[in-house]
Amino acid sequence: MSTLLRIDLNEKLYLRDPQDTDLGRRLVAESVKLIDEIGFEQFTFKKLAQRIESTEASLYRYFENKHRLLVYLVSWHWAWLNFQIRFHTHNIPDPQERLRLILRIITRAHHDDPATIELDEAALYRIVINEASKSYLTREVDQDNRAGLFREYKRLANDIVSVVTEINPNYPFPHALVSTLLESARKQLFFAQHLPSLTDAQAEPALEASIYTFLENLAFSALC
Repeated sequence: MSTLLRIDLNEKLYLRDPQDTDLGRRLVAESVKLIDEIGFEQFTFKKLAQRIESTEASLYRYFENKHRLLVYLVSWHWAWLNFQIRFHTHNIPDPQERLRLILRIITRAHHDDPATIELDEAALYRIVINEASKSYLTREVDQDNRAGLFREYKRLANDIVSVVTEINPNYPFPHALVSTLLESARKQLFFAQHLPSLTDAQAEPALEASIYTFLENLAFSALC
């Protein structure tokens, strides 16, 4: 939600594009803060409406339910991350160097970006860490997949897969490797913060560097 960048997502995620109105932009920005504060289970449109001094009916004009809002927020994060990767790697010819830069970008995803003045990326990434799996671990996952609701995650993964196949065209598991890297980036951060016995990532201030080192070792051990 930036004055500098508009991210267009699958129109099936929403009933009305929240980026088109002031209320929609406030809905998205404040929903990130509220979900980050109280968790997705406790989050309701009624609580959000009270927070932004609107009505539940007004919010339901944008999203049919809170699950679609969650998928929208997670999709926004993946699309923003992919934009960052494309922006910072498009002039780098060496695919190994590009992959290392990609790994640095995905391990820095928990930082806020001052360029997006209306959205707190740090809070959004905490939502991705804690709640993203709930966007697809549902009985309707196949239906949602056919509707293209996970398009942004797939685009991000496929872009990284193309770099992996440049490095080693004969590697037989590029999609599995990339999805493992993406999931590990957020899960290792979660483990370090909440279940430290499940990770070797070091505590702050070395946390980001240690997760990056693990992902780099995992990727290049497989590819080289």
